[in-house]
Amino acid sequence: MRFHPDLTRAERVSKSFISETSLPVMRFALRAGGALLRLGVRTRRGATGQRIWVYPAKGDQAAPALLWVHGGGLIFGSPLTEHRFMKRIRDRFNITIASPEYRFAPRHPYPAALDDVSAALDWLAAQPGVDPERIAVGGDSAGGHLAAALAIRARDRGGPRIAFQALHEPMLDDASRHSDMDPEGLRVWSPKINHFAWTAYLAGLETPPPTAAPARLSDATGLPPAFIGCGTADLFHPGCVTYAETLRAAHVPVETNWIEGGYHGFHAMEPKAQVSRDYTDRLIAAIGRGLGL
Repeated sequence: MRFHPDLTRAERVSKSFISETSLPVMRFALRAGGALLRLGVRTRRGATGQRIWVYPAKGDQAAPALLWVHGGGLIFGSPLTEHRFMKRIRDRFNITIASPEYRFAPRHPYPAALDDVSAALDWLAAQPGVDPERIAVGGDSAGGHLAAALAIRARDRGGPRIAFQALHEPMLDDASRHSDMDPEGLRVWSPKINHFAWTAYLAGLETPPPTAAPARLSDATGLPPAFIGCGTADLFHPGCVTYAETLRAAHVPVETNWIEGGYHGFHAMEPKAQVSRDYTDRLIAAIGRGLGL
């Protein structure tokens, strides 16, 4: 069985949601949709000039916070795609959530995107309604990559303390450019666009540091506890397993959730499937636990 039995649309889902050819169109569509949705969302600017979408907690006392980073392979994307998820978490836990826009490769390779989300973390930690000791970082796909890289950078440079990292189908391992997974068994994110995205982001780097490719990390000592979730029919799954093992080797608490037969983006492509609902509930619950809620 190639895909989880709950994912009844899997065979009809595209093997590649985006290509180099369609990338400009996708970027334009997300910019346009984001511009409309932002009319009802509070936004601020980080130190690098990028917008930060803000979902504030209710009340006057300092509350925990979450920096949630959108996906898009480091080459496109928008907080627009995470809007409902962020509102759901904010409303459940009454925490402040910030979601930064960031610059994309190939025009802006590493470390531009990481600089943007790092600036957003600095901004979030400085807000009077935020408890700076209870900030989680997380994200989907490339957002999970940037959340993991941000935790490494914060540890190494003494940035704002991160209490927890929630990595959803994260794009962690540049070795996936040479994956031997069968393309016929993959959906949404293909080996071809993955190779393009990684190569664009790591342009000019002979040996990428862990903040550019987190699966290259050798010592995870001092990193915050983590949740890592991914489907086994996802090009990123092997890198997720590797990263979880690296964290555990350093005695970092890790909760993993491998969805047998889950393809990349299954939760978004088939949100009503029982496996998608269960997985999303576990992800949200893990964020709550990570913030002591």
